[in-house]
This record gives sequence, C-alpha cells and structure tokens, in this order.
Amino acid sequence: MTAIKVPPLGESIVEATVSRWLKKEGDSVVPGDTLVELETDKITVEVPAMSAGVLTKRAHAEGDVVKVDELLAEIDEGSGKGEAGSGGKGSEGSGAVAEKVVAPAPAPQQAKPAATPAPPPTPVAAPAKRAPAEVRASPAAQRVAAEKGVDLSKVEGTGRGGVVSKPDVLEAAAPARQAPAEPVPAPKAPSPPLPASPFPLPSERETREKMSTRRKRIAEHLLEAQHATAHLTTFNEIDMSAVIAVRERLKERIEKEHGVKLSFMPFFVKAACLALETYPVVNAQIDGDAIVYKHYVNMGIAVASEAGLVVPNIKDADRKGMLEVSRDVQALAKRARDGKLTMEDLTGGTFTITNGGVFGSLVSTPIINYPQVGILGLHKTQDRPVAINGKVEIRPMMYVALSYDHRIIDGQQAVLFLVRVKELMEDPASMLIS
Repeated sequence: MTAIKVPPLGESIVEATVSRWLKKEGDSVVPGDTLVELETDKITVEVPAMSAGVLTKRAHAEGDVVKVDELLAEIDEGSGKGEAGSGGKGSEGSGAVAEKVVAPAPAPQQAKPAATPAPPPTPVAAPAKRAPAEVRASPAAQRVAAEKGVDLSKVEGTGRGGVVSKPDVLEAAAPARQAPAEPVPAPKAPSPPLPASPFPLPSERETREKMSTRRKRIAEHLLEAQHATAHLTTFNEIDMSAVIAVRERLKERIEKEHGVKLSFMPFFVKAACLALETYPVVNAQIDGDAIVYKHYVNMGIAVASEAGLVVPNIKDADRKGMLEVSRDVQALAKRARDGKLTMEDLTGGTFTITNGGVFGSLVSTPIINYPQVGILGLHKTQDRPVAINGKVEIRPMMYVALSYDHRIIDGQQAVLFLVRVKELMEDPASMLIS
C-alpha cells in the first residue's frame, strides 16, 4: 500500500484546499497520473501517483483543507485484477438475490387457483378475496396508494413479476388529480397581486457565489498584512517626459533586434533596484526581534489574472540589465495569464511593484506584500499643468506611492527612497551610469 501525502507547497504555505479529484476510488493508475489538484493562494498543485495500482482510498473530499504531509490517498499496487474479479462475483450474487426475492411470489398465484373454486357461489367476489394474496406492491407503492386512496387491486403492475411500483400508483391516481384541477382556472383573482410588487424579490436581484479558496487566501493574506504591520503610505509624482522619449526612440529597434517589447516597467524595476541599494532597509524583513537585510533584490511584479492577483518575482533583478528584465517581465505576465506559474516564480520576493495605472487608477495606497516591508505603486500617466523654471507647462505626470512598514522604515527613509526613484526616472541616462 502506497500512501500519497500533501507535498511541500512552498515558502510560508502550510495548507491547501482539495480543488478537484481526477481519479475515483477503484480507478487504476500508473506513475505520473494526476490524482488530485490542490489549490493554494498562489497556484494550483497537481499531485501525481507515484506507483501503479488501484486507488483504494481518497482521504479527503473536494473543498477540504489539508496540511503539508497530511494523507491524501492510498494506492494498492497488487489489487487490480482481484478487485475486478470480486466485483464481478458481487454483481452476480446481488442479481441472484434479486431473483430469489421475486421468484417465490408466483407460487401463491398457482396455489390460489385451486382455492378459488372453493367458493363458487360468489364468483364476482373472488377478486376481492384474491386481492390480498395476488396484489404485490412495493412499500412505496403501498404508502402512496394509501395517501391517494388508490385500490391496488385495480392497478396494473409494470414491475418485475407484475409488482405494482410507485409510478404505477401515481399514474393511476393522475386522473383523479386532473379532475379537481379543472375548477382551478375559475379563481383568477390571484393575478391582480402582480402589480403590487413592482420590484423583483431580493433573491431575483442577487446571486450568491461561494468564495474560491484562492480568493479566501488572498483576503486572509491582505488582512494579515494590515494587522501585522505599521502600514503607512507616502506619495510623490514623476515627470515621465524623459522616459517616454527614450522609450519612443528605442522601442522599435529593440523589438526588431531582440524580440522584446519595451514597456515602462523595466525602467521602474531598474530605478527601484538602485534606490534599494541606497536605502536597504526598504528591502529588509522583520524576523522576531531582528531585522534581516537582503543583499539581493527579487523584484515582485503584481499581475492580475482571472484567478486573482498573483505576485511572481524576478530573481536577482538588481544584477540584470534592462533587456533581460524586459524579457522576464513579459515571461512572468504570460505564465500568470496562462496559469502556468511555478512555486519558484512565486516565492522568495523581497520587494514588490504594482501598477494600477494600466487599469486607469490615478492614485491609490497599495497594501504591503507581507512579510516584505515595502511596495511601490504606479499609476496612470496623465497630462497635467506643472511649473517648470517659472513657467506653466503641460507634462505627462504620474503619481507614485510607497507603502511601507513603519516598524523598521522611518518616514525620512521612505520619502527619500521615493525621491530617489523619481530622480532616476526623470533622468533615465543616470541609470545606465549607475
């Protein structure tokens, strides 16, 4: 017997929900067959069979919450043919029992004809005397007949051996129900109440849908971030003119030569990495009463998918160039949309960038991706009048926000971090020198 247990689910994930069983108890499996899908707040994990045999036990039902290393199923490597053989015998045995139950019934019918000549004076009354012995009906049919007042002796049984079944009784009672049903059209008074309710009932205006496991986990994670951190947000604005000009000048050549679409995200990733070098506490993490400083940047990029928000991260983003970051951003976004993110993609992040501007958000306060201590929020680029060298000019401006954990990041550090990002974005050439 092989036990199938809940596999390790990744960093900080200790439980999952049984999303869907792909095999039933009694199914034959071979190594590699997916038995069940487990859903976490990040990805869906497929649990395969490790050996060939028959799935003899499913320890949990769909919707159950299971923990790492908990028993999921059992596979019997040597039960395949035995199960089928015993199943065949069992079905034959049950068939034989059914025959025996019905077979004795005809005996009274043969014995009764001998008894019927006994009272020849009243041949018409004979059916009444035969009815108790001859009429064979199922318990359900007898109950319904009693309720409907149906004479079972006048009902033709369609069951095995002439047994009267429940549908036979209902069919016999149908005419009786249809007769009184005809007077019903007379009271058409109930129709006036319709105008009395001009609005649909609440049940017709609302839809109740069970929250998915992933959505529940996301909600719990966000609440944990709010409750476990001293959450604070600071804002600034960036003149995007310089970055837009660089992008417009290079995007066609880069796409043609390297097959990469140059977006604004790689510029922000690079600027954030350089700002984190200057203010490493924004890239740190709290562990009990200690502060853990990360001397690398695994940059999380928040991606909206049909299943909910996910935050895959670019490993060692601080060591990569703009083109490599662009490739990674596009690859992560595609895997997120296709539902093909791996646990490696979703674990180990140290800082996060979220871009609500792609949906039209002008300003917002992003929630920290706990246990990280900082998240950079980007917003919509919009033409606004700004003062430039004493003159009012129309410039493409973007509000940016940094939400941070005030337990270890002081307001001064948070503000200066955001100012550093602003300086780098407004002078993108300086990022190449850095």
